[in-house]
Amino acid sequence: MTPPTDFAQTAQQREEVRTIFERGAPGRRASHLPVLDVPEQPIDDVLPARFRRRGLPLLPEVSEPEIVRHYVRLSKRNFDLDSGFYPLGSCTMKYNPKLHERVAALPGHSRLHPLQRPERAQGALELMWGLQNALGEIAGLPHVSLQPSAGSHGELAGVLLTRAYHEDRGDAREIVLTPDTAHGTNPATVTMAGYRVLGVGTDANGGVDLDDLREKATDRVACLMLTNPNTLGLFDPNITEIARIVHGVGATLYYDGANLNAIMGISRPGDMGFDIVHFNLHKSFTQPHGGGGPGAGPIAVSDRIAPYLPVPIVTRTEAADGPVFDLVDDLPKSIGRVRGFQGNYGVFVRAYAYICSLGGEGLRQASEIAVLNANYLRALLRKQGIGEYLATPFDRHCMHEFVMSGGPMKRDLGIRTLDLAKRMLDFGVHPPTVYFPQLVEECLLIEPTETETRETLETFAKILAEILAEAVESPETARNAPYTTPVRRLDEATAARVPVLRQPLG
Repeated sequence: MTPPTDFAQTAQQREEVRTIFERGAPGRRASHLPVLDVPEQPIDDVLPARFRRRGLPLLPEVSEPEIVRHYVRLSKRNFDLDSGFYPLGSCTMKYNPKLHERVAALPGHSRLHPLQRPERAQGALELMWGLQNALGEIAGLPHVSLQPSAGSHGELAGVLLTRAYHEDRGDAREIVLTPDTAHGTNPATVTMAGYRVLGVGTDANGGVDLDDLREKATDRVACLMLTNPNTLGLFDPNITEIARIVHGVGATLYYDGANLNAIMGISRPGDMGFDIVHFNLHKSFTQPHGGGGPGAGPIAVSDRIAPYLPVPIVTRTEAADGPVFDLVDDLPKSIGRVRGFQGNYGVFVRAYAYICSLGGEGLRQASEIAVLNANYLRALLRKQGIGEYLATPFDRHCMHEFVMSGGPMKRDLGIRTLDLAKRMLDFGVHPPTVYFPQLVEECLLIEPTETETRETLETFAKILAEILAEAVESPETARNAPYTTPVRRLDEATAARVPVLRQPLG
């Protein structure tokens, strides 16, 4: 389990990193087009001059082996779920079944044009209709829009729905409440929607401070943005009282669906009193996560919010020869479109395949195992050799994730949570989320998900114990880690403040 102790540079560290534009040579090609076998047409008859480039595009001139090797090398510089354990808290980095990739790649899905007329895309619309209904059932809210492109986009759509609801009633409000355990995107979303953020404190048990909420819940509040379980991994037992307080001042209750993986099939946000829910299809429903690819953040809403949903909405009507599906955009009070076309359809296919594969009982079991895995790993990390350096701030059962504090480790061993996380990379596991939520000193937020085995969790605990035992003798080892990754510790502050976004060519 122990990585090399001589800390020699890896081959990838020694390798000169070059972009694809710096490879190859003039005239080199990866393919050769066949001889033109149709009559040649004057370019002006095919493409007007105003649409043509003034010069040739700057493209790399490389052979096929150079292309393949370049991108395979790049892929090996990234950590991924197919390579190892990825307990990134709040992100639900669970394994993505390959079957769903095969389904999404079927020609009827992958070759569907976004401008296809509804009558020629009945299969796709039926799938979207089925996904809408499934998500509505999971959330306990009957009205669903698939349009938003990501969780943060779903947040924005949800807050804009809140604004439309209040404005339609002639009710001017200016504040959105967010707990201090909120996801970082929540305050940004509030600001983008034109509201002012007001924080709500956390009580000693890790839930919303009800006294603070009562004091701040006034007729100026438009909404409370909340997730339950929260980012401490704790379910708030006072959720019905929270809903009563918020609705009592005429505000809406918004559910950040980032932590839905803990409660699928067990409890529903709509039953808790929430008016608006967004889903992260890339978290709970196994759309591949990250990499800058397409995402989806559908929203489900209650009856009173439904008139303001984004358009178009997928509808179903009965005809003599069977159901007919359509896209309807004649909602007079709608906030309008929040993106082009109908959403990221390939994401819908994967999510619907996942839901159909598991069914209702399977979704419930996935959540139950996620919670079991989190509590089992939490118990392992409280044992001798780890627990004395990583404290458990809240002494109660967690849901799908949990927090630990590296405060004792920093004081007794002289290493920070960041040092611990960097050293984990040398052992072949991705570190958990660090320094979030910020109310926990030297925080680690750990989420094992339901797709990991008991042996994987036990190995992770052994790795942490070994790193901490090593730090007792040599704290400098962790302070200078990692040693075996493609790149060493980066200057992230400078990278954020002085980004290099373009590279000169030639």
